Amino acid sequence: MHMIEAIWTSFIASAGFGILFNVPKKAVIPGGICGMVGWLIFEGMSGNSQFDLVLATAMASFVVAAISHLYARIHRMPVIIFSVSGIIPLVPGGGAYDTMRQLVENDYNAAIQLGSQTFLISGAIAFGLVLAGTIIPIILRSQRTVK
Repeated sequence: MHMIEAIWTSFIASAGFGILFNVPKKAVIPGGICGMVGWLIFEGMSGNSQFDLVLATAMASFVVAAISHLYARIHRMPVIIFSVSGIIPLVPGGGAYDTMRQLVENDYNAAIQLGSQTFLISGAIAFGLVLAGTIIPIILRSQRTVK
């Protein structure tokens, strides 16, 4: 039951941010689906003890960006409309809050540890988006030239 609630919540958060960012109406549901799939990938990988949170976040953001490219082609819209909504569940807002709380409480060792983890997760999101942004168009171009 927890997984169903997490999936539904990630969809609502992604779609809600799509509405907040004034995306076109026909892009709200696909943006929510991007966020939901990204969260599923993240939960699946981070729940397994073999994968680090940073790697799970990078893979999830790569998948979000790949799906965003697909939706952008289908709906003839910019990729960023779907990718911004899709990465919302992956953003480490709680980690940033905990870092600031530890700084205020003068626990600098914990703040540095949490801050570096938050920074790495943020970098993993950017890395996944950039990697998919370079690989997916190359794949799509090569498929177009083969036909």
